[in-house]
Amino acid sequence: MISKFLGKLKSILFKSAVTPETPLKKEKKAAKSAKTKTITKTKTKTKTKTVNSKKNIETLTTLPGVGAKSAKALYEAGFKTTKAVIAADEKDLLAVSGVGINLVKKLKKLK
Repeated sequence: MISKFLGKLKSILFKSAVTPETPLKKEKKAAKSAKTKTITKTKTKTKTKTVNSKKNIETLTTLPGVGAKSAKALYEAGFKTTKAVIAADEKDLLAVSGVGINLVKKLKKLK
């Protein structure tokens, strides 16, 4: 809207033979392409994060006694790697919903 106003103002002040629509069309095309690039980058980042989280959750299921539900609960609680789970305190692991004392005992045997 501002660019239309400026284009008209330029044409009035400088009485140019070039119509103000030509630069505006170029600006609109540039704005559209910039928006498209931003949207594409955002979608790519979201897909990458989703893929990484799925891979990390699958990695957590390699621990003995950890299934899909407990792996997801551990991941959401901040334990992103198997090393983080093994190194965690018993109290921290028990605070995660879906993780019981038997699972904590199995995990502590891995140390």
